[in-house]
Amino acid sequence: MKTDSIFYRLFAVYPASFFELVGLPAEETQSYRFDSVEVKQTAFRIDGVFLPLGPQHPILFCEVQFQSDPNLYKRLFSEIFLYLRHESSTVTWRAVVLFARRSIEPSNRINYQPLLDSPYVQRLYLDELEEKEETLGVGRVRLAIESEEAAGDRARQLLARAQQVTDAVLRREIVELIEIVLVYKFPRLSREEIEAMLGLSDLKQTKVYQEALAEGREEGREEGIHQGLLQVAREMLANGMSVDRVSQLTKLSREEVLQLEQSIAEG
Repeated sequence: MKTDSIFYRLFAVYPASFFELVGLPAEETQSYRFDSVEVKQTAFRIDGVFLPLGPQHPILFCEVQFQSDPNLYKRLFSEIFLYLRHESSTVTWRAVVLFARRSIEPSNRINYQPLLDSPYVQRLYLDELEEKEETLGVGRVRLAIESEEAAGDRARQLLARAQQVTDAVLRREIVELIEIVLVYKFPRLSREEIEAMLGLSDLKQTKVYQEALAEGREEGREEGIHQGLLQVAREMLANGMSVDRVSQLTKLSREEVLQLEQSIAEG
C-alpha cells in the first residue's frame, strides 16, 4: 500500500502529530499551516510542507519514505533548494525524513552527508519509535506501521485515549483517521466489520459523536473528510483494487470511484 498519503492526511488533520514526533512543542502548530507546494517550471511537487505564518519560524519539509529509493536524497534536496530559489523570503528551513525502517535508507549518501549531519535535516525510523515516550499523535503514526496482528489492539487503545480529547470535532476526525488506516490494514474486511471490531458502531450512535458530526458539517469539515476518502480510494485503485471493493470499503458511490479510475487511466 502507498502509506505516505495516510501520513500527509494525518499531518493535515492533526499537525501536532508531526511536531510531537520530531520533538517540537505541540503549541508550535499554531504558527504553521500544512500544505503541498509546487515548484514552478520544474514539475516538482513537495507533498508535505509546514509553511510558517511568521518569519521567526523555519519552513518544515516532510518526506515519508516506505520503499527503497536510491535517489531519495538527490530528489529531496533538489526540490528543497529549487523551492528556496523561487521563494522570495529569507526564512530558514528544516527537513524531516520519516523512514519506515532504517534498512531502506539509501546507502550511497556521500554527497549529502554534510547536510544529513547538519541541524537542517532530521531522520526518523518509524520502527524504532518504541524508544520514544508515546503521545496520542505518535501513537497514530505508529498505527500506520503496525503489523496486522497488533493493529487492532493499538487502534482500540488509541480510540480510548481519543475520547479524552475535548474538541468534539477533532475527536471525530481522529476516529475517522483511525478507520482509514485500518481500511488499508485489513483490505479483506468491510467498513462495517472494521467498525464492529473497534466498537465504533456503538460509538457513532452516541450523542457526543452525532453533535460533533453536526458541528463538523456546519464548519465545512465534512468536505475535508470526503476529500480524504477520495484520496484513499485513488490509492486503492492505483494498487489494483477493484471498483466495487473500493466503493464498499470507503462508502463512496460506485460512480465516484469509476470517475477516479478514469482519471487515473487518463494520467
